[in-house]
Amino acid sequence: MTDLSPYPPIDPTTFDLIVIGTGLPESIIAAAASAVGKSVLHLDSNAFYGTHSASLSIAELSSFLQNPHSIPLPPPPNGTETTMINLTTRPLYSDLEISNLAPDLLSEHSRSFHIDVSGPRVLFCADRSIEFILKSGANQYVEFKSVDASFMGDGTGALWSVPDSRAAIFKDKSLGLQEKNQLMRFFKRVQEHLLSSAAEEEQETSSRIADADLESPFVEFLEKMRLPHKIKSIILYAIAMSDYDQGKIEDSKYLLKTRDGIDRLALYHASIGRLQNVPGALIYPIYGQGELPQAFCRRAAVKGSIYVLRMPVISLHLDRDNGCFKGIRLASGQDIFSQKLVLDPALTVPLSSASSLVDHQRVSLEDGSGKVARAICITRRALKPDISNCLVIYPPRSLHSEQTTSIRALQIGQNLAVCPPGMFVLYLSTLCDKGNQWKELLRSAINTLLTIPDPGNPDSSSLVECEKSHNKEVQPTLLWSALYVQELSTVEHDFISSAPMPDGNLSYNNLLDATLKLFQKIYPDEEFFPETVLSDNSEEDGGLGLET
Repeated sequence: MTDLSPYPPIDPTTFDLIVIGTGLPESIIAAAASAVGKSVLHLDSNAFYGTHSASLSIAELSSFLQNPHSIPLPPPPNGTETTMINLTTRPLYSDLEISNLAPDLLSEHSRSFHIDVSGPRVLFCADRSIEFILKSGANQYVEFKSVDASFMGDGTGALWSVPDSRAAIFKDKSLGLQEKNQLMRFFKRVQEHLLSSAAEEEQETSSRIADADLESPFVEFLEKMRLPHKIKSIILYAIAMSDYDQGKIEDSKYLLKTRDGIDRLALYHASIGRLQNVPGALIYPIYGQGELPQAFCRRAAVKGSIYVLRMPVISLHLDRDNGCFKGIRLASGQDIFSQKLVLDPALTVPLSSASSLVDHQRVSLEDGSGKVARAICITRRALKPDISNCLVIYPPRSLHSEQTTSIRALQIGQNLAVCPPGMFVLYLSTLCDKGNQWKELLRSAINTLLTIPDPGNPDSSSLVECEKSHNKEVQPTLLWSALYVQELSTVEHDFISSAPMPDGNLSYNNLLDATLKLFQKIYPDEEFFPETVLSDNSEEDGGLGLET
């Protein structure tokens, strides 16, 4: 008796769209295509959903970062009428450093973790991502909880609350009376401008900010408002979420204009209290960010999409005459045909294969914004007592004299079902361009926030904590960490489409914009998730799933 193939045959063998990889962009495109009646085959070589947007156990995460894709050797060609080119993988993660300071403890709970591959990431309650999740119907399959607080930190270890509303300003004990009055006047000025702009007045009034100021650097406008340095830093980096140093205009890689800065302030303030049971501006998915791509996969499956995990794709079929995409070959040897293809960003076509095609078929690398450095820490204790989920911002120059970018840290606790009780997951990230400077920056943030035990002395953390407790709050103890760099570049082909990689932003808006652009490239005449009318007996809930 012959052994059965580990890969089951797929039926049918022809689809309108094939999507390889179940990351968030790929899952959104599959759901959007199925929503307009396209037949979709969605494949992933991994045993889990999410790919670069997944939430994984410690062992799964370590394995994925070291070897995210493995493509089996292709079977010999079988005389098809197309040109076959083999797929290859490109490394998207590098400089991986994993440290396990509590192996026995973590091994007991290894399956209790849901760790994001591309954190930190949150959703603003009033941003486009929320409207999009509601419009697509993906909200039926994912629930969220509030991020409890936001802080701004410095190299001393101090964390200041971000005063993002009138009530927060009055309660903030770190601000003096003069600072509170200055911040209140600034927010009032911005609010008057927004109200005046919303009224679409044709003539410029005293309530509106002048066009010249709107086109000027935001940092100059804040100086014009005579705001002190601390308040400017809070507005620029903890509310407007600027990535790069705005203090030195000539050196700033990305200079935030006043118009854009005010739009970001408006988004932040509109997010505060917008959703029921969410007092703050930010929310996070229960069970981790990997729930978002799974929600869109479920939405697509309801519309008829076919999903197959553990299914590597090894080759592409291209038309012999014009090089257009015709289909794929699976590791099982089965050929599947389609008009369109969306490729996981880790998969690409070798330049040698691409150059053998007709002259107008070329592969080009479009460099995004360099790289993003990420760190994941598992800790014992929270950064602040009684606060499970919080965001910490380290503005440029706050930890290191050569720190030109913000460092963001997001702590998520057990009430979001991502780790065992008494432990927390801390995500950090910063954009990086220069050599290994990112390691120094992320380690500076980690050393400032956490107590690092001596690997040779497991009891050392208790001694350090005891000493620190006499002077200030006891810091969390580091149990496990992973530091790595993720590529932001994308590969563009003339004949296939590659999904975008997760970017270095805190929100999903830019990633969503790139996904929408890709969908419109594939289907220029189709609406991106058309509005649907629910029947009276529909079980679909038009709200967003939130837990108190």
